[in-house]
Amino acid sequence: MKLLSGRTIEERRKHARITQRQLAGTIGIGARWIREIEAGNPRSTIDLHIKCAAALGLPVSYLLVPLLFMESDMKFPVGFIVDHFAGLKDHTIKCIGDYYLETLGKQVRPAGDHPPPAAGA
Repeated sequence: MKLLSGRTIEERRKHARITQRQLAGTIGIGARWIREIEAGNPRSTIDLHIKCAAALGLPVSYLLVPLLFMESDMKFPVGFIVDHFAGLKDHTIKCIGDYYLETLGKQVRPAGDHPPPAAGA
């Protein structure tokens, strides 16, 4: 997780044309720690990853979506977060909401009651 987070932070930092030293100064740590974070060093804390992300304008959820891919043994395109994350986040939230409503609808529907067939079926 820290490796993926670190790579994402590095991509975002480079995209914003911010140096490691500048980012370190913004969050109040040494530039060496930024190198460690971007390298995915296990000794770096999640708090530091979150501080870096916030300083770069990344929401905390930038950690969560790639974790879903990782959990499914799928590679997440890190560069996608830099350019398209807001849309991905909104779409993910909508999908989760739609799934929840569908599940809720199945729970409150009486037994044997089926939804009407789709038009043209």
